[in-house]
Amino acid sequence: MSAVQLSVVIPVYNEEQGLAALFARLYPALDALNLSYEVLFVNDGSRDRSAALLREQFQQRPDVTRVILLAGNFGQHMAILSGFANCRGDRVVTLDADLQNPPEEIGKLLARMDEGYDYVGGVRQQRQDVSWRRHASWAMNRLREKITHVVMSDQGCMLRAYSRDIINAINHSREANTFIPALAYTYSRNPGEVEVAHEERAAGESKYSLYKLIRLNFDLVTGFSVVPLQIFSLVGVSLSALSALFVLYLALRRIFIGPEVDGVFTLFGILFFLIGVILFGIGLLGEYIGRIYEQVRQRPRYLIDTILQREE
Repeated sequence: MSAVQLSVVIPVYNEEQGLAALFARLYPALDALNLSYEVLFVNDGSRDRSAALLREQFQQRPDVTRVILLAGNFGQHMAILSGFANCRGDRVVTLDADLQNPPEEIGKLLARMDEGYDYVGGVRQQRQDVSWRRHASWAMNRLREKITHVVMSDQGCMLRAYSRDIINAINHSREANTFIPALAYTYSRNPGEVEVAHEERAAGESKYSLYKLIRLNFDLVTGFSVVPLQIFSLVGVSLSALSALFVLYLALRRIFIGPEVDGVFTLFGILFFLIGVILFGIGLLGEYIGRIYEQVRQRPRYLIDTILQREE
């Protein structure tokens, strides 16, 4: 059995302004749980003083602090995966560094796991994000649920708890691109959720623009379902049948009525619509092929520069 009961994995990217507040709240919240824990910070190629601040924090609390310094910016999910690969706890909690997910809420997730759940996701209450982010998140949650059958009330909440079995399963997955909460859901035998508080960012600004949110959800859909390809196939078959009927109609009209120029713009409109559908399909196929291309290259998903930890 592991001597560490809880690992808290926190990806960090350009969070210099808010780290002091995070340290001040995180460690007292974990100490109050009365269990053995470790905090695993993963610096994802920050360009500010985040790495230096994490090093200083490690020197102050080397008994419970470990720091992974990645050799570049590989993205939030790759940073978390590097933390999963190196954490030692029987249970693992992921947490944002911006304090939008209060560390005091970690106890709620662990209490939920005590009820028999092996994976617990947080559901943010009274979200402090701007309006467009809330509405976009709601729409993308509904779309993802319909297409992938991955049921998560709040896929954007980073505050989540994982059992060791699920962490091991994720570590054995070698997908080049993955969405960790959805991947954990597919491995979970008894997933659960719990309501958690949500606060405004302590400092700095969000790293997710509207484009990145759309891109993330597109990766999620194409990574966990072939439904988009199936829908496009059905659209293609339907349009082919309609096109055949339309050509037959035009041929009969020419035979019985004769040639005419009226309606040429309608034909152009139909043609442009079909070309748009074709281009969309090519892009969709390219997305899936691109994922295959990234997978077969078998390049490392992240590179670790240094791990700061106390020698045992």
